[in-house]
Amino acid sequence: MFGVGTNTGLLVGQARARLNQSLSRWSFTIARRFTQKKDTGKRLRTNDAIRTSPVRLIDDEDNQIGVVDLAEAKQRAKDAELDLVEVAPNSSPPVCRIMDYGKWKYQERKKAQKAKSHSKKSELKEVRLRPAIDEHDLQIKTDRARRFINEGHKVQFTLMFRGRQNAHKDIGRDLMLQVADGLSDVSKIETPPRGQGRRMTMIIVPDKTGEEKKQKKKDDDAKAAAAKTEAKPEAKTDAPPKTAEQPAGAG
Repeated sequence: MFGVGTNTGLLVGQARARLNQSLSRWSFTIARRFTQKKDTGKRLRTNDAIRTSPVRLIDDEDNQIGVVDLAEAKQRAKDAELDLVEVAPNSSPPVCRIMDYGKWKYQERKKAQKAKSHSKKSELKEVRLRPAIDEHDLQIKTDRARRFINEGHKVQFTLMFRGRQNAHKDIGRDLMLQVADGLSDVSKIETPPRGQGRRMTMIIVPDKTGEEKKQKKKDDDAKAAAAKTEAKPEAKTDAPPKTAEQPAGAG
């Protein structure tokens, strides 16, 4: 009995030790997975990490120096207090550039972040209108569409005709063009107003050059008005010559 109890306790202890060991390995793997940094950019060899000689050298002012010995390229970078970076290792000979490597990596990171922010998925948002909409409601709808445009989304305006309104679809078309004109500083028309049965739709998309175009149109109109004013002939103010008055009783 004493031997059986001892063996059972020994087996339990061994199983517990193996379990603790497995848990430790699992915890280490999970921690390493979440703490390990992901390499988001390409790694370039710099300075003393470059081994191949000769190299084709480009200086910090984008001047083509030509093929030089690696030692000379390193010395030029050292004299400029910059880094020697191997930008095209697979070329023959490899291409190296003298630059501020830390600044270059920072700029590349900023470009990647900017590209990521601009790559957000664009959605098609819908704004519904009525042919007899009042000015207040129209302004609310326009402001909503402007918000969607500023978020980078396309906007589809949908207008429904009912009853006798179907005989005056030109009113709906004019209304949509009015809305598009009010948003022309941030958008442009992708699909002009078109009717589909009782519906009429129009799609506008973001356009960052809209404000510049609008300002240019204002400037052109102002110049045209000024030129028209200058070219307008002045009104004639010449009065007919006065005749000499004859003295009373003459004649």
